[in-house]
Amino acid sequence: MSLMRRIAAARLRYCGLETMTDDVMLILSELLTNALLHSGTSEINLNIALQDGSLHIAVRDGMPGSAEPKVAEHNAESGRGLMLLAALVAESGGTWGTLDDGATTWCRLTVPAERS
Repeated sequence: MSLMRRIAAARLRYCGLETMTDDVMLILSELLTNALLHSGTSEINLNIALQDGSLHIAVRDGMPGSAEPKVAEHNAESGRGLMLLAALVAESGGTWGTLDDGATTWCRLTVPAERS
């Protein structure tokens, strides 16, 4: 996972999007962790693309399933990641969802007008 995050950070720098790094790393951590924990596969694909003023991120684990935010119990040690992802994406004016019956989870973030 750390390799994928380093590649993503390098891609953001290359595109002049350093200001998005913290949010993107948090989103990537959530998407990649969910793919590893819930898919049962060891092959995960990451796609990051800058297109039409948006940053598109997709994580494909190839295993159908659902990725829906849930309210975690007060003392739960996990289960809040997709709520956090949804909040970060909404704050940027973006959207997120799944494709291929849940085998791919994606998000689209609006790129700030001023790049670093």
